[in-house]
Amino acid sequence: MLPHLDAAYNLARYLTSDASIAEDVVQEAFLRAFRSFETYRGGPPRAWLFAILRNCWRDRVGEQIRRERVLVSDASLSEAQSEAVAGIPADSDTPEESLARAREVDTVRGVIAALPEPFRETLILREMEDMSYREIASVTGVPIGTVMSRLARAREMLAKLLLPARAAGQQERQA
Repeated sequence: MLPHLDAAYNLARYLTSDASIAEDVVQEAFLRAFRSFETYRGGPPRAWLFAILRNCWRDRVGEQIRRERVLVSDASLSEAQSEAVAGIPADSDTPEESLARAREVDTVRGVIAALPEPFRETLILREMEDMSYREIASVTGVPIGTVMSRLARAREMLAKLLLPARAAGQQERQA
């Protein structure tokens, strides 16, 4: 399961919108996976792990609702994390290109975070984690047709939210 640690954290990060909660959810998922490894029936291990992770996240959200707590939504990474991930310029990048790239990354992260949870989850599992429709259906517990529908709608929402932003950004650069 360790090869899937980064992918599990990536999914948890998008589900929780909070880095520290994502770390807790991933830790709980790996602990549950370890404890229930004898129930693993084969198949894609990443899908099995992601199903456990998703259940951990849902349990955590349910627990917080019962305690009448509000989740603090922090859709962006901390400044240090953002610099570590997106702030590393390519050798040929100028400072302006690096800044533009960082802005685009922040815009895409924000738009993905704004998608409704079922669509965001499906999009992340397919596009970022490269899972098959069958694996996504297994993780989310919905039919493959629903996965395909959610993915199509998520892509449509993403395009509607990103394309106007991109057009506005190009107009600003031309001015």
